[in-house]
Amino acid sequence: MDFALTEEQSAIFDMARDFGQEHIAPHARTWESDGTIPKDLWLKLAELGFGGLYVSEERGGSGLTRLDATLVFEALSQSCASVSAFLSIHNMCARMIDAYGSDALKDRILPKALTMETILSYCLTEPGSGSDAAALKTKADRDNAGYVLTGTKAFISGGGYSDAYIVMARTGDDGPKGISAILVEDGAEGLSFGGLEDKMGWRSQPTRQVQMDSCPAPAENLLGEEGMGFKYAMAGLDGGRLNIAACSIGAAQSALDQTVAYMAERKAFGKSIDQFQGLQFRLADMEIALQSARTFLRQAAWKLDQGAPDATKFCAMAKKLCTETGSEVADGCLQLHGGYGYLADYGIEKIVRDLRVHQILEGTNEIMRLITARQMIQ
Repeated sequence: MDFALTEEQSAIFDMARDFGQEHIAPHARTWESDGTIPKDLWLKLAELGFGGLYVSEERGGSGLTRLDATLVFEALSQSCASVSAFLSIHNMCARMIDAYGSDALKDRILPKALTMETILSYCLTEPGSGSDAAALKTKADRDNAGYVLTGTKAFISGGGYSDAYIVMARTGDDGPKGISAILVEDGAEGLSFGGLEDKMGWRSQPTRQVQMDSCPAPAENLLGEEGMGFKYAMAGLDGGRLNIAACSIGAAQSALDQTVAYMAERKAFGKSIDQFQGLQFRLADMEIALQSARTFLRQAAWKLDQGAPDATKFCAMAKKLCTETGSEVADGCLQLHGGYGYLADYGIEKIVRDLRVHQILEGTNEIMRLITARQMIQ
């Protein structure tokens, strides 16, 4: 059993980390204040192959494993979890198009998605269906040209910012088997967006409702088969859960590294506070928790790559463990900074805010526990 990263994997991690430190970290607070991420950042990330991390090489993607991809998201999140998580969403959508789209759709959409001239968003959640995603109401009615979509999606990262949206819509009866996945492109008639959501964290990501009022989509924009959209959406979420877990680990690691450096400089009662045994115990507990979660995450990613029968269960467990561990470590780092941790200048409070939503999206952690338990008692 070998726990070491390969030379190539170490290079991937280092490349992503160094890119983040140069191109993301110096601007993260400004982007948060502005409520948007400059689109030229995505073009630079795409030059590294990060626009199609697990799109097949024959389609021009990087063809990385899920484990490789978690290294990218962990490394980028050391600079900003909000930016890294948005890249995860785009990659999840690009993979869905590569896996299920027609050749015509792939030829038309994937080239610019890989260069990130076309940015993709994922539309599953609705105002009345969050955890009960299969109860969604958005409809896609057939017509001679393809589909006409009507409905509203909520909490959409990239709403009004992205260039195309993979929309889960009902083409059949109630329940998961009546749902299809359809690509809706920006500028389509009847497509509009709600106001910018004012969020606790992930503030650099523009988040809006995506509204469709008799919005047309050509037949070729259907991904795969009618009625299979919910299955495709859930398959995409396995990898998405790994990525968001990696984002939590990366951001929490950054908080811990900053805290160790801060404690070496901060003096109290005549010595640096890293010399107090009680505070050393706090550091040790956080290091143990992060290393444990990271190891479990990489095991779950390996299982997904191997197509293991319990991969979905392990992805769910990793998502719950890593997102909760990340938040606990970040909060502990804020406490060790004292009052300075509460100030924006030190960057710790932003990490605390950004990581909190990770326990909610990509399936709440309560749903992760349900997935785990149901596979235990089958």
